[in-house]
Amino acid sequence: MLGAWLLLWGGLALGCRGETAFLRRAHDSTGHCTYSFTVASPAEVTCSDAGGVPEMRAELAALAARLSRLESRERGAGGSGPRGGEAGGTRDPQQAAPAARLEAAYSELLRAKGHWAPDQGVGIPGSNGLAWSPPRAARAGMAVRGAGSALAHPVPGPAAAPRWDPQPLAYQELQSERTEVPASRLLEETMLGRPGSEDSAGCGELVWVGEPLVFGRAESITGKYGVWMKDPEPVPPFTRETTWRVDAVGTEVRQLFQYEAAEQLAQGYPAKVHILPRPLESTGAVVYRGGLFFQPRRSRAVARYDLRGEAVTAEREIPGAGYHGQYPYSWGGYTDIDLAVDETGLWVIYSTEKARGAIVLSKLDPETLEIRRTWETNIRKRGVANSFVICGTLYTVSSYSAPNATINFAYDTATGTSRALSIPFENRFRYLSMVDYNPAERQLFAWDSFNMVTYPIRLSRP
Repeated sequence: MLGAWLLLWGGLALGCRGETAFLRRAHDSTGHCTYSFTVASPAEVTCSDAGGVPEMRAELAALAARLSRLESRERGAGGSGPRGGEAGGTRDPQQAAPAARLEAAYSELLRAKGHWAPDQGVGIPGSNGLAWSPPRAARAGMAVRGAGSALAHPVPGPAAAPRWDPQPLAYQELQSERTEVPASRLLEETMLGRPGSEDSAGCGELVWVGEPLVFGRAESITGKYGVWMKDPEPVPPFTRETTWRVDAVGTEVRQLFQYEAAEQLAQGYPAKVHILPRPLESTGAVVYRGGLFFQPRRSRAVARYDLRGEAVTAEREIPGAGYHGQYPYSWGGYTDIDLAVDETGLWVIYSTEKARGAIVLSKLDPETLEIRRTWETNIRKRGVANSFVICGTLYTVSSYSAPNATINFAYDTATGTSRALSIPFENRFRYLSMVDYNPAERQLFAWDSFNMVTYPIRLSRP
């Protein structure tokens, strides 16, 4: 009868997994009553009610009563389930056969359940309807229980087929960060060009010029020569990183290109293009305190173009100054009037008929363009390629095309004296059309045959 109960238990579990179940009762060769179920399909469907099988409830109730009586007899004989005799230290040989059959039947039941419900709970009858047994994975190693009996020895179930069991995956997000550092700052942080270092702290005499570093290149013929600059003392909304450029080839040069930084200049995409109300001449323009200072075409005047208001706010003639090819630098380009900025302010470099072509240097008021003071040097303007001012001293470049040129003269406005120099200066692209000093960055800005370059410098200690 215990075997019949287990077969019935397994049969119900299998029957409730299919859409249709058929019950068949018969006597086996030993005379026991057996129940078998035929399942039409292995499709998994929720088994919500055991009443779908005819006569099931009545048969289960009768079998449960008979099993209870059998268990009572076993307990009265000192047993406690299939292996109860072992707990008491002895085992009745007559009880060994039913226990062995029970274990074998249970093993067969596990194999059958594993075929039909490998990962699901199996429905079994309970006092309050249907209950659920744990899945096979949870039953591995579980002790065999007789119906209402004490815990017995573990019986391993059939080996589970390998299966993929997805687990929640934890992901670690990897991030790369790029910090854009202006190239000008990289140059400032070098030992030779860093503001505040021992070599460049305060004002001093120029003693060294490094190799040029290219920031950008003009692609059209209008950019063979030109001027590019930054404001050492900018006014909002502009900053020291705001970069300006003028391509100076042409008869009507009016475009002033504005870039947010030198890196944007290198990419060739201006943030804005200013159209000057008057065309400028030459490559002598500078940006200082929010204004573009330039020489209007075919005039000896200097004008200030306000970058915020986009209008000319001041204009003044330089008395006696040559213009439009009278006293240019050796490379030409109508470079008669050249503007410069240093630690002390705004300067204009030119020549006059009275000076017989020698360089004349004047200090200007940046608001009114009034001349504050003038120095006449003994350096011929046509004999040098270009010039710039550092700490009140004028420096000149020997050649615009020789690859190994030099800084060849210096004129000190504090003492009114000049001296010869021989500081190496490289013309990498062989056509130097502009050189200016930026006191904020302590570098030379230059235009060398389509290329916009900078030179690190070193000053002697004051």
